[in-house]
Amino acid sequence: MISIQLPDGSQREFAGPVTVAEVAASIGTGLAKAALAGRVGMGADAKVVDTSHLMEHDTALAIITDKDADGLEVIRHSTAHLLAYAVKQLFPEAQVTIGPVIENGFFYDFAYKRPFTPEDLAAIEARMTELAKKDEKIERRVLPRDEAVAHFKGIGEAYKAEIIGSIPSNEDVSLYREGSFEDLCRGPHVPSTGKLKHFKLMKVAGAYWRGDHRNEMLQRIYGTAWATKDDLQQYLHMLEEAEKRDHRKLGRELDLFHIDDHAPGLVFWHPKGWTVWQQVEQYMRAVYRDNGYLEVKGPQVLDQGLWEKTGHWDKYRENMFTTESEKRDYALKPMNCPGHILIFKQGIKSYRDLPLRFGEFGQCHRNEPSGSLHGIMRVRGFTQDDGHIFCTEEHILDECVAYTALLQKVYADFGFKNILYKVATRPEKRIGSDAVWDKAEHALIESLQRSGCEFVVSPGEGAFYGPKIEYTLKDAIGRQWQCGTIQVDFSMPERLGAEFVNAQGDRATPVMLHRAIVGSFERFIGILIEEHAGALPLWLAPVQVVVTAITDLQADYALEVSKSLQKQGVRVTTDMRNEKISYKIREHSMQKVPFILVVGDKEKASGSVAVRARGNQDLGVMPFADFCVKLADGIAQKA
Repeated sequence: MISIQLPDGSQREFAGPVTVAEVAASIGTGLAKAALAGRVGMGADAKVVDTSHLMEHDTALAIITDKDADGLEVIRHSTAHLLAYAVKQLFPEAQVTIGPVIENGFFYDFAYKRPFTPEDLAAIEARMTELAKKDEKIERRVLPRDEAVAHFKGIGEAYKAEIIGSIPSNEDVSLYREGSFEDLCRGPHVPSTGKLKHFKLMKVAGAYWRGDHRNEMLQRIYGTAWATKDDLQQYLHMLEEAEKRDHRKLGRELDLFHIDDHAPGLVFWHPKGWTVWQQVEQYMRAVYRDNGYLEVKGPQVLDQGLWEKTGHWDKYRENMFTTESEKRDYALKPMNCPGHILIFKQGIKSYRDLPLRFGEFGQCHRNEPSGSLHGIMRVRGFTQDDGHIFCTEEHILDECVAYTALLQKVYADFGFKNILYKVATRPEKRIGSDAVWDKAEHALIESLQRSGCEFVVSPGEGAFYGPKIEYTLKDAIGRQWQCGTIQVDFSMPERLGAEFVNAQGDRATPVMLHRAIVGSFERFIGILIEEHAGALPLWLAPVQVVVTAITDLQADYALEVSKSLQKQGVRVTTDMRNEKISYKIREHSMQKVPFILVVGDKEKASGSVAVRARGNQDLGVMPFADFCVKLADGIAQKA
């Protein structure tokens, strides 16, 4: 007898070996029909398998449907194969290479004699739909490596043969067949093509074979696949919204910044963009000041030996810019933490000085691959709101509680209310005693509990020196951006010889908490632009008010209004061009200016202004003094 334990704790007995599909059928016809795969085993040993997988011993089993995250992964994996199947039918001379699952979808690389066109993409997607409707069974078979190489060479698939040839000769490989198409794959896959209903091909791009620019260029077809039609439509709608909100597009249209080939991965900030930057920096500087941080500034270039001591040289060397002077090797800093330790080490520190909080708007450089650069979201030069708290183990909990509250306040002021929390715990390879890890992890978890935050735990995802909390923003269209973090570090202060005098008069090593709220200013401003679709909140907007006169007869009054606003600290411009007022209103509306003030003879005579708010809202005529109060309240409340 074989006993299968189900997720609800119940068990089912079978006379002999049984497949996942058979177990699902024994539970009910509805589950049997919905089953896409199975999860066999428990905990870290669990693995996802086909419904045809045969269980020959007692085990735990969960039936995977399209409601499970693993189910969606299986759908996408199988849809990638359906794409390759359709391409081979329409373009028999094309050779298939690799087709993995990626975030929100999949891609497949092909070698073909000419570029695929948009019309080709439409035809491929139509053929995929036809093949899916056939509901062909997807079957797995296993071959010895050399036999599999011979098989793919025999059908003219040289790339597949090369992939299999790199597998050790004593290993078997698995192949999956659907209809006339067979592909190399570890699986698992859905039981039949009829399970694949909600997909769309997105675009074609170039990709080098095996990611090596010395190899031939292939064509990569991207697609997306979802469990339901609604999920697919919501995703496509999100992409439409994301395109409208693209910070690169809005950066050009609003004249905020540009990226130039003369400095790839570095940002040229224009006056309006730099104004936004300054608002973020000044806000964060006040956060430092009001929460016990001492602002510091470290050098850009540090001796290579320092990075070797901290361990960064071994881990980040490929991403570090280096230089040499007088036969001495240096590196541009990719992070600020070693510099803060060197500052901490100046002078004797007592336990009474702790916790000691340093903050820096530190400019860092990382030599990111050119293919990964993305507007101002992924750059080679960036500035962080980087803070480090030097403390004792007893301080960790209170510092983390205070930090989470501070982070929530900052994010709310920038317009983000939806925050996701994750605690990443000890990895297998780590330093420090279990007792120290227990204390650090407990402090992080308890800090979120005290803060009333729901969170998930990600076992094994902490840094080698300590656990961390990751704070992820969810934006207006559902995208997630991991920004904030607080990390517990027992290692780097010791490596660099940081010490303080404890209550017993002995020298001790402080704990170092790495923390950042907005992270990279460049990336955070990009997120802000996309979150608000360029219509930045009043307090952040580079131009808060435009004053424009209907005719030259009101020019003196318009300038008077503008100067008054300037004296109140408002970012204001005056539009005195000889253009129709409707044209000027439309133009400034396109620039997403929060308020446009129009003045004519009546407004001049009464000391009032006609107010138009962003979003084509006509607020009517009001006394100028009343508008100033309204404006000041909006800025103060970060509306």
